[in-house]
Amino acid sequence: MKHSFYSFLLVILFSCGNEKSNEANQSLGNSSSETNLILQKVDSVDYQILGDPILSDVSEEGSHILFYDYASSEIISIDQDGQLLGRFSKKEDTPDAYGFMMELPGFLGNNQVALAGMRGVFIYNLEGDLVKKIDHPESVGGAAFMPIAGKSIETVRWNGKDYLLPKSVRGRDTYPGEQAFYDRFRALEWVDVASGESQEIIPFEEGSLFKNGYGYIVSDYTPAFEWVDERLYISLGADPKLHIYQFSENEFKRDTTILMDIPGFQELVLTERSEFQEGTVSLNGSTPAIRNIHRINDLLVIHYFGGLDPAATEEAEQLWMSGNEEEAELLFEKLEREASKGLLIFDPETQKFLANLPFPLGVDEGGLSAGGNFLWFQKAPSEEEEEDFVRFYKYKLEGI
Repeated sequence: MKHSFYSFLLVILFSCGNEKSNEANQSLGNSSSETNLILQKVDSVDYQILGDPILSDVSEEGSHILFYDYASSEIISIDQDGQLLGRFSKKEDTPDAYGFMMELPGFLGNNQVALAGMRGVFIYNLEGDLVKKIDHPESVGGAAFMPIAGKSIETVRWNGKDYLLPKSVRGRDTYPGEQAFYDRFRALEWVDVASGESQEIIPFEEGSLFKNGYGYIVSDYTPAFEWVDERLYISLGADPKLHIYQFSENEFKRDTTILMDIPGFQELVLTERSEFQEGTVSLNGSTPAIRNIHRINDLLVIHYFGGLDPAATEEAEQLWMSGNEEEAELLFEKLEREASKGLLIFDPETQKFLANLPFPLGVDEGGLSAGGNFLWFQKAPSEEEEEDFVRFYKYKLEGI
């Protein structure tokens, strides 16, 4: 697929409570050429499999790769030589089964896997033996899941202890058709692995897109985040802001918010709250979103998807509903090719964006992972024939 470079404008707002100060504008042109940052392929890893695999995670030092195969419902881990480390499935109705998957599995250290399902947060070794189960803080009435390559449950090591950061799925006695949902919303859980205790964190802040009186679905505000040096860098779906939270005294306090004006980043079609029904959960993969954030060296890589043109998407949906499925599929593919998407390179130290890079050619543009100061991509599937292997590409960021 073809990509273009995009310029973008940044407005940095330093905030304390609801007050904002030190407002500054920074205009960047073709930032990739200004900084000479490029992605360079350095290696690839193959594993023989006939299925439907998706890249899930790469261990922190980059030695292990984790992916999930939808065809077999297996969680599979390999090393950098493509040698199998472990594979297992928990689709049977057993006490150690996680139920409906709500996030792709992620590494906890090198030799364990964590996964959030309807039945709780589960930790297994690489062969699938249950290490620990952590109950959700509230029973889960309903959930929706849209897999993004490389977007898995996150692990944080802080003060000698391990923490997990799954998406918060508390019901909070409300639903998106009520104001209370937006007042009580929290994006994540801060879960102490040892004790199993969970603290809900990250609200919709004042000035958030999601506090404008309209209703929103799960994919509109799904969090993308990364932890760096006791700071949490987080964006919420279609609201193109990068919030920086400082962690101290077991509390997350917002320090800075950066507004990202990304050309081609669509605006959501507004939906009245009266159209929402209690007990329903919805997703939409065609809408704009900051999809993921990864750390490489001392920089952040922010994966964004600008969304499909709303009017053209509606046209494609009508074609599908009328039975013109082939024509609808061709239109969807065209819209996907034309959609703005890429990787923003952000320097946390200077709080400046350094580049806006396209995905490398030949990779699946749905997402990516990071580990060992490298970025990892899954090979794009062949359009001509079914393949009996999965390939992962290892890239470094040059020019830093």
